[in-house]
Amino acid sequence: MNARTLTVFALAMAAFPAPRAEAQSEGHSPFFGSVPQGTATADSLPLSLKDTVARGLRHNLGLLLQDEATKQAHGARWNALADLLPKVSGFVGERRQVINLEAFGFPAPDPIVGPFNVFDARVGVSQPLVNLRAWNELKASSATERAVTLGVRSARELVVLVAVDLYLQVVTAESRIEVARAQQDTAEALLRQANNLKNAGLIAGIDVLRADVQVQAQRQRRIVAENTFAKAKLRLARAIGLPPGQAITLTDKIPFAPLDGVSLDKALADAYAQRPDYLAAQERLAAAAASEKAATMALLPSLHLDADYGTTGQVAGEAHPTYTVAATVRVPLFDGGRTHGRRIETASLLRERQAEADDLRGRIDLEVRSSLLDLAAATQSLDAARTAASLATQELAQARDRFAAGVTGNLEVTQAQESVARASDLYIEALYQHNLAKASLARAVGTAEQAITSYVGGP
Repeated sequence: MNARTLTVFALAMAAFPAPRAEAQSEGHSPFFGSVPQGTATADSLPLSLKDTVARGLRHNLGLLLQDEATKQAHGARWNALADLLPKVSGFVGERRQVINLEAFGFPAPDPIVGPFNVFDARVGVSQPLVNLRAWNELKASSATERAVTLGVRSARELVVLVAVDLYLQVVTAESRIEVARAQQDTAEALLRQANNLKNAGLIAGIDVLRADVQVQAQRQRRIVAENTFAKAKLRLARAIGLPPGQAITLTDKIPFAPLDGVSLDKALADAYAQRPDYLAAQERLAAAAASEKAATMALLPSLHLDADYGTTGQVAGEAHPTYTVAATVRVPLFDGGRTHGRRIETASLLRERQAEADDLRGRIDLEVRSSLLDLAAATQSLDAARTAASLATQELAQARDRFAAGVTGNLEVTQAQESVARASDLYIEALYQHNLAKASLARAVGTAEQAITSYVGGP
């Protein structure tokens, strides 16, 4: 992996919540995995950049797990809401009993009463009227649910970046194969030329050996490039949920396309306004503040309304309606220090969430500035690599002419071939870095899903 790809991998590893750390400990991020769908077909599947992103957003494992985290947060909110909703219960019972009046403080000549029947059918309701602790717990869980929902948006942004990066890696690997094949063809043509010149008695046998060595070197480069290309396609298919063994053909070559009109001030303003991870950090901060209030108010009195209505009697047919209505003020006096401990925990959590939000704001500034710097550097490197490739091609052409004229041996040609190979590789790498820098900028600003096609290219 190059430095930029390692950055994408680090983002994917860091983005997932801590409970999934056991998967990361094995060096695997969920954002590079998926849930495959369907079965492989015999025909090669044409795959555009837009198709790749769309498949990743449907089947990427990191996004699917984040979706489940949203459902869990929604369930936690309902649990918190339950403390504010009325509780309704009902029962029907009939019992036969004997009681001792003396046990209740009523002395009598014959204290034993019964046996007799008691029938009771009743519906009861208990409704909290004022419970500030439960209200703030609900606010905290609601803010947490919003944060997790924003986390889904953040995960989608990261899935787009991962999908684009892997697609660009395949395009880059394919370009290296094309260059390696062209260089091998050139080396083979030079070997034939060297054999002809040797047979004519114009050059020594060592020149033929050099040309043959160069053919084998270019052949080895082609083999390495083809292997890298095949593995890059496997990684791409794995991340977007293609069935194992499905052959793919990339339809977008992602040529050079300049990105103009992006200013630092606008990029930072857009990032602070719309980056879902930053908005999620604000929601987590609000949740921590509400939890601290809930812990502080846990010792305050709460008001509850309890009521029941039903019929009672010796038998069901002779039962009469009865009811009870009661307003209760519950005052917590001592809970063994649980509330004090909870207040310490929530205060610490609030400070932690504040620090995380401040750090994320600084990290967004760093990512946006770094992405713009990387884009500028990649553009300049691409210009330099394009010029170097053109000069290296001219150098090789002149060296071949000199060799054919017998002015020099093919050592000069071999060196020129190596220059062409290095220049071509640098140009391919510079083009990859330029396109990935644009994708990283889109993610840093928070518009990867909406603007990736206009940033990188593709229909």
